[in-house]
Amino acid sequence: MQHCFPPVIRPDTRLLLLGSLPGAMSLAAGRYYANPRNQFWRLAGAVIGRELESLDYEQRLDALLAAGIGLWDTVASATREGSLDQNIKLHSASDLGSLAAGLPSLRAIGFNGGKSAAIGRKALAGRDDLELVDLPSSSPAFTIPFERKREQWLALREFL
Repeated sequence: MQHCFPPVIRPDTRLLLLGSLPGAMSLAAGRYYANPRNQFWRLAGAVIGRELESLDYEQRLDALLAAGIGLWDTVASATREGSLDQNIKLHSASDLGSLAAGLPSLRAIGFNGGKSAAIGRKALAGRDDLELVDLPSSSPAFTIPFERKREQWLALREFL
């Protein structure tokens, strides 16, 4: 059984970015988006207007938090062979409703990929006070060009 990491948030978080479940490299490293081929840090950096890839992990998290962005996952635990979302089985969802309720400044939630959106939208059904944004996955397995992903991720700027 694999488990998500604790949420990375502050009370003033305005935008929450949700993946599905950390992949094998991330779980082994104990940090979000540890696979160097994953484009998350480039995409998030574009949203906040700051290059994040050259920073150490804690500095990356600090930069996101300072910009009003938090991180978490829609899957609390699951079984999965490898790192592909399609292989997630027997999952239990994270308690997104409680987390969102404890963030008074939260304006929007961005779902990093289709699996995250499918699980997260179900968990947040009825939350009309939040903008829910489906994003193209930052995963290297989702092969649309980076510039097309970036263009869609940049729409998140309006919530900062």
